[in-house]
Amino acid sequence: MTDAVRDILNDPVTAHMRTDPTRLKVGQTVAGALDYVRKAPTTGRVVYFYVVDDDDRLKGVVPTRRLLLADPATPVEDIMIRQVVAIPRDATVLDACEFFTFHKLLAFPVIDDQKRLVGLVDVDLYTEELIDLDRQEGTDDLFQLIGVHLTEAEQRNVGTQFRRRFPWLLANVAGGLLAAVLAYLYEDVATLAVMTPFIPIVLALGESVSIQSVSLALQTLHGERPTWATLWRKVGRELVVGLLLGAGCGLLVGLIALAWMGKFAIGVALFGAIAGGVTGAAAIGLAMPLVLRMLRRDPQVASGPIALAVADMLSLLIYFNLGRLFKDALVG
Repeated sequence: MTDAVRDILNDPVTAHMRTDPTRLKVGQTVAGALDYVRKAPTTGRVVYFYVVDDDDRLKGVVPTRRLLLADPATPVEDIMIRQVVAIPRDATVLDACEFFTFHKLLAFPVIDDQKRLVGLVDVDLYTEELIDLDRQEGTDDLFQLIGVHLTEAEQRNVGTQFRRRFPWLLANVAGGLLAAVLAYLYEDVATLAVMTPFIPIVLALGESVSIQSVSLALQTLHGERPTWATLWRKVGRELVVGLLLGAGCGLLVGLIALAWMGKFAIGVALFGAIAGGVTGAAAIGLAMPLVLRMLRRDPQVASGPIALAVADMLSLLIYFNLGRLFKDALVG
């Protein structure tokens, strides 16, 4: 990526916003609002009318069409959209570009911590200032960072693909080696005839749920700036989902193993390993893209390999430790 593009992407959005958004007051009628707009016309190509209270706190937005077609006596509050997508003042240009990509709007208000309107950014920031910096390399890197797509040229470039993807695959190499170490350390249970056949399904379920969670997290990254607060909230919700998925799959596999092997201990070990492994894998898969984005790393390429390696280790540890706990019952 060129230094110019990188510098722009890391700029605060306040350095590129307009500071003259049209402010309509909560108590105004449509007639009063139109009279105000005529006397103080806005600049810029994209026009949204933002409704604020006496303390300049954002309360809604009125599209131009609604303002022109509404009855003049109608209060502005009755025609405004109350759920406004706003960009926080401490956001970067990269964050703003994600808003444009995800929400498909032409402009966004910029607000401070008290939800006061401080400015707006329009689509020119996305389509002109950034793209004109570097129409080839810079544009491609921009779209990669905001998660839109890899360009066709990059997909054909074997060297670029290798450099982007190989370092993160080392996580899978390390995970495979650690799995071998775990199998060696738990050889007393890993080689048991009742344990070995189920190792692939224990790993596969954890990996599948982990990838599902990674995919969901990547979708939510477009248009949302991750924070530690949102991370913990989403991970907590995903833990519950993972527990339900793991318990359902674990119960099914455990019952099948019990009917097949005739040993209650293997059913319990499988239930615990799958329930615990899937729960952890779901949380890890969801958290990994958010953490990588907050660390300014590419979550699209890195999240999958890291999440899979960690999910495998967790599933194996739970499975082997439960096997060792019930070892006497398993060999009896």
